[in-house]
Amino acid sequence: MKWVDVYDIAIELDEAYPDTDPLTVSFPQLYEWVMGLDGFDDDPERCGEKVLEGIQMAWIEERQ
Repeated sequence: MKWVDVYDIAIELDEAYPDTDPLTVSFPQLYEWVMGLDGFDDDPERCGEKVLEGIQMAWIEERQ
């Protein structure tokens, strides 16, 4: 997975952290969790606030 795979990342986060409300996760924590996902392989420098916002929104949608 790469940073642009926001929906795939959201699905993986939802499976890895089923009891976590995505709105309560800080961006630094979200960054660390994404970096730790199995199958994630992208340059850490390519991530910014907009990418993390997109991942968070996709995760919220995944929950609904």
